[in-house]
Amino acid sequence: MKKYKPTTPGRRQAMVEDFSTLDKKRPEKRLVAKLRTRAGRNRQGRITVRHKGGGVKRLYRIVDFAQKKLDVPAKVLTLEYDPNRTAFIALIKYSDGEKKYILAPQGLKQGDVILTSEKTELQPGNRMKLKNIPIGTDIYNAEILPGGGGKLIRSAGSSAKVLGNDGKYVHIKMPSGELRKLHGECFASIGALSRSEHRYVKIGNAGRSRYMGIRPTVRGSAMNPRDHPHGGGEGRTGIGLKHPKTPWGKPALGKKTRKRKHTNVFIIKRRK
Repeated sequence: MKKYKPTTPGRRQAMVEDFSTLDKKRPEKRLVAKLRTRAGRNRQGRITVRHKGGGVKRLYRIVDFAQKKLDVPAKVLTLEYDPNRTAFIALIKYSDGEKKYILAPQGLKQGDVILTSEKTELQPGNRMKLKNIPIGTDIYNAEILPGGGGKLIRSAGSSAKVLGNDGKYVHIKMPSGELRKLHGECFASIGALSRSEHRYVKIGNAGRSRYMGIRPTVRGSAMNPRDHPHGGGEGRTGIGLKHPKTPWGKPALGKKTRKRKHTNVFIIKRRK
């Protein structure tokens, strides 16, 4: 982490990461795509996510979450910053010459060789089936369905832990504390994801938020009653309700919104 001299009020509060260990090259041309900013709007042009808009232009890096090339070693060429996600990414080159972007785990270095196989060494970046991963091993980028590509545990510094086997399923402890069953044929990568210091970043001032595409957020209690259920009152008043609400009167802050009830059988223990 880097902290600056307090030359301005924003600098006094800001805390940023040190990216000196990353490669400064431009992203691989064949592995980027144009990214259109939608500013929180859906197909009809209506705002479905508030407080989004603006922000600097950026290219989308096409990351290979599945890594389906089995038993083909790949060499790590560079470690790079990705503006579209919190973790760092690594550019790898397979022995057949193909290049791909993957999520970079902690401890991965330029020149390392990684492998995807049904069973391989316990080395950061290697990928294998859950049924062959020893108990107590940290994993990331795990599949939910066999062959579906990594869907779980993809944010900076996160990792899950393998707890044990139960027939054709494997018990894992998610970063949230949830205990879950995944099919043993699912693939997962070994290690914990890079950029664990991301949680300590302090944006510092409003300008950096606007660069990130985050627009100002007004508190509901600062509005008029016609604009928000929390609005109204003289001076600084409470929300005047038993539970907080959205501007449209629906429950907010803690209301469970999970709808995929058919997958409850795979959850052993919910997160706290």
